[in-house]
Parts: sequence; structure tokens; C-alpha cells
Amino acid sequence: MVNCCGLLTNRKEPGTRLLCSLMGDPVVMVSLYPEFPQDVMSSLASCGEFVFLMDRSGSMGCPMNNSTTQETRISSARDTLLLLLKSLPMGCYFNIYSFGSQFEHIFPTSVEYSEKTMEEALKKVKNMEANLGGTEILLPLKHIYSQSCIPKQPRQLFIFTDGEVGNTKEVTDLVKMNAATHRCFSFGIGEGASSALINGMAKEGGGHAQFITGTDRMQPKVMQSLRFALQPAVGDISVSWDLPKGVSSTILSPPITAMFQGQRSLIYAQLAGQTSDATDGSVTVKYSLAGHPSQNQLHFNLKPAEDTGLTVHRLAARTVIRSLESEQRTHRGQQDEEVKKKKVVELSVKSGVSSSFTAFIAVNKDDGKAVQGPLVRRNIPTPFCGIIVEYQTLFFLLSGLGPLMFRAYTSSQIRLDFSLYVTGPVVRHEAASPPPRKDPLLQLVSLQKASGCWLLDAHLAAALGKASEEVEKAKPASVNSEVWASILALIWLHGFKMDAKEEWELLTLKAVSWIKAQNAPCVSECVEAGNTLLGCSVKKEDLGL
Repeated sequence: MVNCCGLLTNRKEPGTRLLCSLMGDPVVMVSLYPEFPQDVMSSLASCGEFVFLMDRSGSMGCPMNNSTTQETRISSARDTLLLLLKSLPMGCYFNIYSFGSQFEHIFPTSVEYSEKTMEEALKKVKNMEANLGGTEILLPLKHIYSQSCIPKQPRQLFIFTDGEVGNTKEVTDLVKMNAATHRCFSFGIGEGASSALINGMAKEGGGHAQFITGTDRMQPKVMQSLRFALQPAVGDISVSWDLPKGVSSTILSPPITAMFQGQRSLIYAQLAGQTSDATDGSVTVKYSLAGHPSQNQLHFNLKPAEDTGLTVHRLAARTVIRSLESEQRTHRGQQDEEVKKKKVVELSVKSGVSSSFTAFIAVNKDDGKAVQGPLVRRNIPTPFCGIIVEYQTLFFLLSGLGPLMFRAYTSSQIRLDFSLYVTGPVVRHEAASPPPRKDPLLQLVSLQKASGCWLLDAHLAAALGKASEEVEKAKPASVNSEVWASILALIWLHGFKMDAKEEWELLTLKAVSWIKAQNAPCVSECVEAGNTLLGCSVKKEDLGL
């Protein structure tokens, strides 16, 4: 593991009052960037139970972002599940759950990964829609945890949601209670996803949290987490400090519950006390990797050569504030809620770091006083193309400008009043346009078999942008069709889709393993012929062959 450590002291200028204890004491920032031994990392897990829990509440039908493609969250989720299912290793087990107001599962219990089970799952994934109502995640989690674990198949749980729940603490407590038998990887889709829920599940489940917002694509982030899930688990993580007599440390960061190859973790510590003799300290990180105890130690100087200001102090303050905010949201309604809020406000004001309870205000440069005056409201125009409101058999389609007031009556004659302020152009809804052409990458990926190979057929030729006759004619005579098809797929991915390597890297590892297992002759000849056919110049070594 590579460790970087920096010590930054507070900036004390003549006449400057210390903002608070944190801003006045020295602060240490330790950056952990794991690089595990190659022999450990090369043995990516070929076993495991992978359980995918997908949100299918109504809001998953919303667009992923404001781009013109209008890809919805649920359609992106379907594409992501396709990549996940194609990338799973042979010999593992899997299942897919979806939830809203109720939950569904594809198989009663997790099944062994094979061509048959993969295809059965993909058929049902294609029909997934955002039609299960609200966001009730606790019941499916309880059901999953009630299922017995499969011997020698560590459970990896992937949870996707775009909302928040009213029982965040109950959910995270349940994940924590079962953390000994699984790792939890969570994904927040869109700006409305609860950070307390997403971060809390990953933290308590020893996994990793990802947020997909703005123009982010879901697929690369999810595939990164799958790579993490295939890594050996790192456990028993502890951090200890060796400091001179008279100096003590207070850890400001939440405990580290998981470490992954290439994933940075930061630790902040506040130092207090003084020493006149010793000037060195050290920090030791201990952990268990693949069942073997390991540790790394780093020494640092307690007296940096230069004054480095308050940058790291504010970063540490931000970490403390975010942690307190998360606890405050999780413990809503409890007695210490106001206490935590008060701590957040106090630290935010004194450190100059904004929080959910504070904001920056305009100050007159001449007299240093806050600018006074009434608040001015400005309406920010937002493009609006229509809202569909559904109450049993009643539908409304709204489109237009200006303030809107409308009333809806359900079949039980309960009146519901809504007020909307809508700005933007009036959009006329014409006949439905044909569905967009499928992404060429996903088209090729969808043709891969569970074993990792591709079949030589018209569908593959179309995905490669070639006629079937061209592909057949270019095949070396001594090579069987499946090996030739698989090498062509690898060349196409390396030649045309390197920008999406994170999305297809794992499934190509399966393909390479399958090709090597065939002991096929003339692989070099195949690569050369494939490059000529596809107009690429990919080397055999680049393919892993």
C-alpha cells in the first residue's frame, strides 16, 4: 500500500484569535491509496453470490439528465444490468430483486450463473419498468438477509435507488447487523437520492457508494464497483498513532470499513499538546488482506518547515460537518437532533465551511457589515415539456406557460389541489417516434455468451458493421467459428470503444480466458485477419492473448 501523509499547522498571525480548538490545533491528513500485491489482485474472485436490488419506483421513469437523448433512469438501469450479467464470472451465483411499494425477484433464491439462467434473467430485465410505486427498501432487504448464504460464496449486494426513505436508520442498522456475511455496494441515481441512505448502506456494509448525477453515466461507475466486489475483502482495518509524550490525537474522520485497490481514503486527525524534545510521529494502518494480516507505517515531522495555512483544517472541518449532518438526518426526531445541528452550525461558522444549516452572505467591503435589505425573488426559467399525473383511471397532461392551478378527482371523489409554476415552450406531442437505435456497444455485449465467447452469425456481423459473407470469408481456415467471432469482438472493442473500457473490461477478461482454454491454433493469424477486416491495428498483446 502506498501512503501519503501531510501535516499542516494552523496559521497564527499576530493578533489573530483562534477560531476554535479544531482550527487552532495542528491537523494531520493521511491519504491511503492501496496497491495490493499483484499475486493477490490477479486472483479476482471466480466465486461469490451477487444480488442486485433495483429501484422500480415511479421516479425511475424520469430522464437521467437534461440532455436531448431522454434516456430514463430505468432504461439506463436495464443497460447496466445487461453489462453486469455479462461480466459475472462462471461459477458464481446471482439473483435480481426489484422494489417499489412491494418487491419482486427473478428467482426464488440465488441460482448458479450459466447460459440458461443468464438468458432467463435478461428476458425479465428487458421488461422492467418504473411501475412499482413508492420506495420501500426495508422489506426486500429483510427478505434477502433471511436467505441462507451459500457456502464458500461470499454475498455481494448491489443496491440502486433514486430516492430517499423515512426509515434510513432502520435500513442502515439492518445492513450493519448483516455486514459479517456480505458487502454492500450502493448507487444513488439523480440529485434526489438520499446521501445518508447511500453512504450509510455502503459504510455499514463494508462496500462502496457511488452517485450518478448530472451527465454521469451509470455503467462505468457500476462496473468499477463490480471490480471492487471481485477483489479480495480487506478486513480488520485499524489506525494507530505513535506520538511523543504530551501529544495526543483525535480522529476526525469516520472509521474506515473498506479499502479497495486504487481507491483513495482520507484520514484526518487533530493533534493537541506540546513537546519540547521529540519532533517525529508515526501512523500505522493494520488490516487483513485475503486472510493474511498486513500493516503499513509512515513517519512524519511534527514541525513542518513552513506555515501551510488552514486548507487542511477546513477539509477536516468539512469531514466532521458532513458526518454530523448524516447523523442528524438519520436520527431525526430523537433528542440529540438539535444538539448535532448546533454543533454543525458552530463549526460551520467558525471554520468558514458551508453546511445544510448555514450559507454565505454578502458583506460590504468598506465597513465589513452584512448587506441589509429585503430578499429579492428571481424565477429561473426551466424548460418544461409536460407532466403526466395519474390517479387510477384519471390522467392529466400539462404543458404551457405561467402559473397553473388544477384540480384532480380520483374515482373515490377525493379532491386534490396542486399549484405549479411552469415556464418554457409549449410542446406539441406528435405521434410516438420510433425507438432510438441501440448502442452498438450494448448490441455487441448482448450477444456474448455466459462462458465469454461470441457466436459467428448474422447478428454479430451486424454489430460489427459488416455483412455476414465478409466475416465468413475473412476467417482463417484452421480456426473454429466461435474463436474467430470472439477475437473479432475483442478487436472491435479495443479498436472502437477504448473510451468505454471500464464498461467492457471484465467481460473481455472472460472472453480471453475462454479463448486460451480452447488452445486454438493461429491466434496471431486471426488477429491479423481481424484487423484487416475491421480496419484496426490492435496488437495481440493488447488483447491479452
